[in-house]
Amino acid sequence: MPRPKEFTVTLTAGDRAKLAKVVSSGRHPARAITRARVLLALDETQGPVSDRRVVAERLGTSESTVYLVAKAFTTQAGRVEDVITRKKRVTPPVEPKVTGDVEARVIALACSQPPEGRQRWTLRLLERQVALTEGIPPMDHSTIGRVLKRGRLSLT
Repeated sequence: MPRPKEFTVTLTAGDRAKLAKVVSSGRHPARAITRARVLLALDETQGPVSDRRVVAERLGTSESTVYLVAKAFTTQAGRVEDVITRKKRVTPPVEPKVTGDVEARVIALACSQPPEGRQRWTLRLLERQVALTEGIPPMDHSTIGRVLKRGRLSLT
């Protein structure tokens, strides 16, 4: 006896047409096409649906993929677009240390006169000077090198 279905998928005619277009056009990422195929196979409005294992074998994917797509469909309140596409990240995971202001200050420092007894700035000298300068976060010499390279500035 099969276990009762936790997550049922019922698609509207518009959703079915949209998913059929995603599957047939070939202009979408492979993962989106696979998810669309799973949703079409799990649609309860077209009649009884096979077990997850049978659907997974027929579509050439895993049972867990079928389960997770059905679960996402019910948790997303039936919004097909949210189920098949990637979730957009709102913010980057780590705020960048080097902003435009910091970049400008490092470039200005590199363009200034080198310390007494030196002919030119080196990345290590700039690293020490940046650590002493207020308003600029401490940066590694390799980070300073990338900032200067991005600004197309050469220390030679």
